[in-house]
Amino acid sequence: MSPESRPTNVYDEIGVDYTANRQADPRIARQIHSALGDARSVVNVGAGTGAYEPSEREVLAVEPSRVMRAQRPPGGAPCIDATAESLPLPDRSFDAAMAILSLHHWSDWRAGVSELRRVARRRVVILTYDPAHGSRFWLLRDYLPELAALDIKRFPSIEEQAVAAEATVVDRVPLPRDCRDGFLGAHWRRPHAYLDPGIRAGISTFQLPGAQALLGGLERLARDLGTGRWEQRNRGILDLPELDIGHRLIIARSEP
Repeated sequence: MSPESRPTNVYDEIGVDYTANRQADPRIARQIHSALGDARSVVNVGAGTGAYEPSEREVLAVEPSRVMRAQRPPGGAPCIDATAESLPLPDRSFDAAMAILSLHHWSDWRAGVSELRRVARRRVVILTYDPAHGSRFWLLRDYLPELAALDIKRFPSIEEQAVAAEATVVDRVPLPRDCRDGFLGAHWRRPHAYLDPGIRAGISTFQLPGAQALLGGLERLARDLGTGRWEQRNRGILDLPELDIGHRLIIARSEP
C-alpha cells in the first residue's frame, strides 16, 4: 500500500509531543529484550519513536506515521515508511520481528502478524493486550465502562492472537507502580494522571472516535479522589509493587 492510498494514521493526529509522556519503562524493556533471545538483527514493526528498540542489536524500524518518525532520536535505528500488513522486506531477512503495542492499530492484524512471521527467521515477539481484562481495570470498570467497550473492540482475543502468531509462549507483563511509559494502564497507581488532558492526549484510547462523549466518569473519579473513596475502593492494590491488567508478551520461536 502506497503512502498516498493509506487511511489517515491516528498518530499523525495525536502523536505530536508523544515523547513527553511515552518513554520506555526499563523493566518492560528487559522482558521484551529477553524474549528476543540471541537475535542479532531485529525489525520493529509499528515502531513509533523507537522506545523499546534494543540499542545493542541491528534494528530496522517500520513506522507509517510521519509525525512519529520525526520524533525518533538522532542516531537511532534507520526507519522506513511502511505498514505492518505489507512489509517491503525479503522473506526471513531478520533474526526476529517485534511489534510493541501496535497490533490494535493495524487495519488487518492477521495480515500484519503473518508478515512478522514471514520476515523473521527465528522469533516473533509481540507486546499486546488481552481484552478479557478490559472490564477488570478500575479506571474502565468503575469510571469509563462505555469507553472500555469501545476500546476492547480493537483487540482480538489473546487466544486468536497467539494462534495467528503460532506462539510458543504467552507471558504476563505486569505494570510497575511507577511505570515510566504512559499507555492506558500505566498510571494504575497514579489515578490523578487520568485527569490531566496532556497525559490523555498521548493515549490512543482517549482519541477513539466518539471517546470524548464517554468521559463523564472522569468527573466522578475527581470527586472520589477528593473524598478518599478511590483509595477505599482500591485498597487491595495500593501496596502492590506491580499489577497485571492484561498486557501480554506473545513469543513465537522457530529456531531448531
